[in-house]
Amino acid sequence: MAPNITPDETKNRKLRGPVLMRTELGDQTSTYDQRLLELGADHDWQHADPWRILRIQSEFVSGFDALSRLRKAVTVFGSARIAAGEPEYELGVELGAALAHAGYAVITGGGPGLMEAPNRGCHEAGGLSVGLGIELPHEQHLNEWVDLGLNFRYFFARKTMFLKYSQAFVTLPGGFGTMDELFEVLCMVQTKKVTNYPIVLIGTDFWAGLVDWLGTQLTARGMISPHDMELFLVTDSIDEAVRHIVDAHRVMTDGRLHRSGAEHYGGDADAAEDE
Repeated sequence: MAPNITPDETKNRKLRGPVLMRTELGDQTSTYDQRLLELGADHDWQHADPWRILRIQSEFVSGFDALSRLRKAVTVFGSARIAAGEPEYELGVELGAALAHAGYAVITGGGPGLMEAPNRGCHEAGGLSVGLGIELPHEQHLNEWVDLGLNFRYFFARKTMFLKYSQAFVTLPGGFGTMDELFEVLCMVQTKKVTNYPIVLIGTDFWAGLVDWLGTQLTARGMISPHDMELFLVTDSIDEAVRHIVDAHRVMTDGRLHRSGAEHYGGDADAAEDE
């Protein structure tokens, strides 16, 4: 009979990119992204640029491999700092469930708050809940409601997965990270780098100031076109948000949109190879 041994509680479980380790060390002083972008090449082979290229390549290979059979999916962005029980969190749970019932997988950044909430709603509704985490100086783990999860070292690799495997984007209230993700998607759609996928902002009070600024500054001064303001819908209604996505997808040509929701992951290999 095995002895009753428990893990050393002085050591914490930490994610370093995709690697999970138990360590006595606290928050790390830098991330792979920072070392790539700030510190330049050095003489440590694990951090020299040629080795970084292989590490970056591996993140794309892992992401493409894990998500290649994902059918239609919606990415939800939102703050990591909204706790369970707050109104926005409950709205996120409702959103995740509604998307699952409409036949979509739900992709988030995999963390807590308004990433966890849509994952939770989707998971509890029987949908496929996907989390794409990121290495940060303060430790952040994939939330417990993720059914399929990857953790990335590099933001740009992670962003590629959001764009490649989603056919719509919903943005809940959030901070700098959420704004970065929203404007990345808006820019890619505006410049036709990706299909004109539906984009929804949920929370009219939260987004009102930003939307007003986009109109009075960017549109009024010719920095964006008036029709660029039509690239997104602002609403408080989960039903309206999901209906907007479903209606837009009726006329889109992405083959993943016309497969049944039950097939959106783990279908047979022949179907995957046909895509």
